[in-house]
Amino acid sequence: MYQEKFKKFKNIENLAGKSWEHAVAIDILATTDIKDCSIECFHYQKMLELFFKHLLEMKSQFGSYSKSHKLQRLLEEVIANTKFKTDKTKYFMALQVITVCAEEYRTNFLLDCDGYRQSVTICDQLLDELLQFENEGNAV
Repeated sequence: MYQEKFKKFKNIENLAGKSWEHAVAIDILATTDIKDCSIECFHYQKMLELFFKHLLEMKSQFGSYSKSHKLQRLLEEVIANTKFKTDKTKYFMALQVITVCAEEYRTNFLLDCDGYRQSVTICDQLLDELLQFENEGNAV
């Protein structure tokens, strides 16, 4: 599912290409019997993080992005520095949950998989908006 969304970036050597690689990993993990969702959460967070940074690199005035891994902060940067507009309050909590889950993956492995999956459902809507924005070709 995710690699299809990012197919435009298949094997391209940029940040969006790296997003595609994480999308492939998510799709592969979805076909396994792994009960723990932590590794999927890690790849989902990286997929979004790298795509946010791709948008900032390609569509912001200065072509730069912060070193932050916090998805809600990156969304703020995209909104502030590009022509992308959305109701950010709709996504902030879900982005924070995914960020925290990815951080927990590195140290704990005990995640709230139900909370993660609910957040993915919300963030998938944002992802669709971001992909549409990327396809519009509007620069600042």
